[in-house]
Amino acid sequence: MLASRRKWITYIVLSAVGLFFYLLGSSPDTSAGGYSNLSTPPEKIEFQWEKYDEKYPVEWMVSLPLHPIKKLPKIQYGFPEEFFKVLLPKQKMRQEAVKESFLRAWKTYKEYAWMHDEVTPLTRVPLDSFGGWAATLVDSLDTLWIMDLKDEFQEAVLAVSKIDFRNTEAKEINVFETTIRYLGGLLSAYDLSGEQILLDKATELGNILYVAFDTPNRMPVTRWNIHSTFMGLSQEANSFCLLAEIGSLTMEFTRLSQLTGDPKWHDAVDRIMEAFSQQQKGTRLPGMFPVVVNARAKNFQGRVDTFSLGAMSDSFYEYLPKMHALLGGVDQKYGKMYRYAMDVAKKHILYRPMVPDNANILISGKVTAYSETDIGLNPEGQHLVCFAGGMFALGSKLFDIPEHMDIAHMLTDGCTWSYKATRSGMMPEVFHMVPCPTKEPCEWDEGKFHEAVVTAHFFDKNDDQDNSPQGIIDRERLPLGIRSMQDRRYILRPEAIESVFVLYRTTGRMDLLDKAWEMFAAIEGVTKTAYGNAGLDDVTIAREAVAAGDAPLSDRMESFWLAETLKYFYLMFSDPNLISLDEYVLNTEAHPFKRAG
Repeated sequence: MLASRRKWITYIVLSAVGLFFYLLGSSPDTSAGGYSNLSTPPEKIEFQWEKYDEKYPVEWMVSLPLHPIKKLPKIQYGFPEEFFKVLLPKQKMRQEAVKESFLRAWKTYKEYAWMHDEVTPLTRVPLDSFGGWAATLVDSLDTLWIMDLKDEFQEAVLAVSKIDFRNTEAKEINVFETTIRYLGGLLSAYDLSGEQILLDKATELGNILYVAFDTPNRMPVTRWNIHSTFMGLSQEANSFCLLAEIGSLTMEFTRLSQLTGDPKWHDAVDRIMEAFSQQQKGTRLPGMFPVVVNARAKNFQGRVDTFSLGAMSDSFYEYLPKMHALLGGVDQKYGKMYRYAMDVAKKHILYRPMVPDNANILISGKVTAYSETDIGLNPEGQHLVCFAGGMFALGSKLFDIPEHMDIAHMLTDGCTWSYKATRSGMMPEVFHMVPCPTKEPCEWDEGKFHEAVVTAHFFDKNDDQDNSPQGIIDRERLPLGIRSMQDRRYILRPEAIESVFVLYRTTGRMDLLDKAWEMFAAIEGVTKTAYGNAGLDDVTIAREAVAAGDAPLSDRMESFWLAETLKYFYLMFSDPNLISLDEYVLNTEAHPFKRAG
């Protein structure tokens, strides 16, 4: 019993530490200040990246795959003619409501924070949290194009042409965030519009980011002290590195190589993925990788023993089928890695929760693997992991795995269930449920649920409070089926609507149109401000409190609200031929890249 308890204490501590650093944007071995310049920034320095002399140049370059592009299976559902005549016109009002929400946020950004990274939606203050290179501006370029806001797009392109990526006041750069938001945004907007300046700026930024790979083993420094690097100091990859941050640079770097014909960026990320491919069978949960790896030692097998599709891992797995599509199916390692990883995830990570309506849903949790036979499930749910439904849908189509489409339905429905379960109509960041004994359906057992609630809140007991099961449920405002909430926030995240969108586009499930609208209406109804949308600190608040002005809103509107969340909602109610999944593949920041072939 004591040994078992130690395991869970270790598991909880590791999970909490990892999630803390993931959400705050810094890692334990990072120098003070993180990649955000919310702390006192150093003196402005201008970098001459074109003069940088590599200390560890590659001896040979991996070329882009030269095999003939394969004809990949069709991904999008064949919507019937009747749909375009009858149902699609009815979505116009919904589409316009989403566009109106975008324009309200965009105008606020333009008026109060132009050329800064973000604007705060309550106080209207500019915020530079991603290098100070106008993250919202760059991240929103393709949304402007997709929403047919061409005048605003041209104005934004002109502004982007004036961004100097050599110049930053940030102490440290998060290479992953810079890649998915800035590089991804520029490449996508170029793919859509053909504006040459966007590819030029992408190349400028790509050349800078490439220097982060100038290490003895060519593994990148993911939390990068860009100032010391350009002053000529040596650098090594991080020994404490999040899986998602080192393994999710592939799409953007590869697309830049495809567009420029320069293989160096694809070479950089292919070396990472080859190492992952070779080590995939050697972890404590063979097929999947721990959430923290050691890039300095090029050891991706066992920095910690926590495995998840969610925070700290998410986009690593998301990019496996997407890279297969982006490369036209010519590099077989991505498909092989996806199949192997998802077989393991299906067995150990996904669980069926016990819920009062006995809904046919799945939730993606996480596990601690002490050995191949000693694996403990943490029945957690995260908003971040809601992308997984869309990933399984894409994997099902690309690799002809019908079972993965069934999983896609159940995972996506699990996320929409979690939205509908709360008083606000929004899903919390992190919560826990009661797992069924197997993946098969289990009947609702209120006694078992009450027991789980009491256990989950054992350390929260207070003699002055009602500590009965119902007392805890009332005090914590817990929806039936959710035994505890570790993070009650909704910070305008896109992952749930992302999977709803992908599942809709791949299956033609018409009920998802109404589910998407219910989600948008709930988000807009609670988080809307006069100057954009603000994150909600507690999703258990009743909507009546919102009407009374008592909603606990946070003064933050990250760029992904415009780049991802509103884009997915807009595309949901648009002609399915707009950004067809047979023509484009979207990166983890919802930036569409043209597919090969």
